[in-house]
Amino acid sequence: MKIKKADSNSQQVSFRTLLYFFIPLGLSASLVTISHVIINSTLARAPEPAVVIASYSVAMSLFALLERCAVILRQTCSTLVRDRISYKLMKNATFYVLAAIFLLSLILAYSPLGEVFFSGLLGVSDRMLQPTIDAYRVLMFVTIFSGVRCLYQGVIISNLKTKWLTIGMVIRLIAMASLAWILLENNLVNHGYIGAYIFLAGMAVEALVSVLEGRLIVRELPQKKDKHRIRQQSQIFRFYSPLMVASLIAVSVTPTINAVLGWSTKAEIAIASYAVALSVVHLLNSIASYVHQIVINFYPKDQGAVLRFTAIMSLIPSIMLMIIGYSPLGIWIFENIIGVSGELLDHSILALRFFVLFTLCFPWIDFANGILMIRNKTKIMSFSQTGNVVAAVASLFILIFVYPDGGGSIGALAQSIGFLFELIILSIFLKTAATVKNR
Repeated sequence: MKIKKADSNSQQVSFRTLLYFFIPLGLSASLVTISHVIINSTLARAPEPAVVIASYSVAMSLFALLERCAVILRQTCSTLVRDRISYKLMKNATFYVLAAIFLLSLILAYSPLGEVFFSGLLGVSDRMLQPTIDAYRVLMFVTIFSGVRCLYQGVIISNLKTKWLTIGMVIRLIAMASLAWILLENNLVNHGYIGAYIFLAGMAVEALVSVLEGRLIVRELPQKKDKHRIRQQSQIFRFYSPLMVASLIAVSVTPTINAVLGWSTKAEIAIASYAVALSVVHLLNSIASYVHQIVINFYPKDQGAVLRFTAIMSLIPSIMLMIIGYSPLGIWIFENIIGVSGELLDHSILALRFFVLFTLCFPWIDFANGILMIRNKTKIMSFSQTGNVVAAVASLFILIFVYPDGGGSIGALAQSIGFLFELIILSIFLKTAATVKNR
């Protein structure tokens, strides 16, 4: 891809500007993991922690699937909203999306279809079924607050006030920790839906902060910005729909890997070590998970600066992974913070090492996706994500056949290969598009 040099008429962007924009985003993404730690540590103190945590976790798996459709409203808004007309169209689209999600959630939570989904597809036992459904009946409201939050966070990000994402997340964590303490002090932690209520309270508070700041920004937007192309509702959905499809495709990878790892020699160790290593990788990658926002907001102004910034930031997750995977510090973190030991510790560290390719590719995939967003070519993301899944699943079946004793490292390597293929597909498209443009 050819990078244009900034000329005398272009607006150059300093590294400090990019850093001030990016740090609050990366920090807020990293803090998300703490909210789940608060919930899990609270539920672990229940009379029957295994049942309580399991019911909440299974309900969360369905919540995570549907919330994907709400979270990508953030990218859509930050890319398309530049005036009050486009904001109104985006707000309408948000209402339609959240209404559809909520209607589907109601059906799953209060009809026999939900019981079939949880017991048939997810394998929930009869003992766990009702607690799981009870937890989901609370979590479905979390999706609504999450969608509203993402709408206004998109406005906040596009106006470069990213500190409010960190502020909102900190307030959310304080609210969740306070509610968890009150519930524990009053011995009220006895069901999985308690964790859902803690999550709901935190998300509602974060949404409130985003709405208050976002509405102030909306008031300052021009009624109609010259040369801004978003004037019809269909334009919002043409951008949003491929993002949603790509996100739903991506969700299928981890459950597939877990299912195939169940065929390995020591299935429990394989699945657990993969899950432990993946949780660490997600934490490390969260630092670079907003690279696309750097691209959306600064790439049209100074392509070279954004490219250099991405090159630097892309190395941080991989360097941290190498330190954790190959030094005594990593062993200490796994034993004392994560709480694993023995054979599970050995397999978790081995799996983590195989994720290095994953961490190298992830920031550049996010970079390429950001370019596709500003060019309104989000349909390509569906193809690249499909390539990721196909490559990962094919690699997984080959590896489990060739090396059945590989444990969680099989899943780590397969997922890394999938991300490499996704990056190759995106690179080919961007290079082809640049060649056609320069003719």
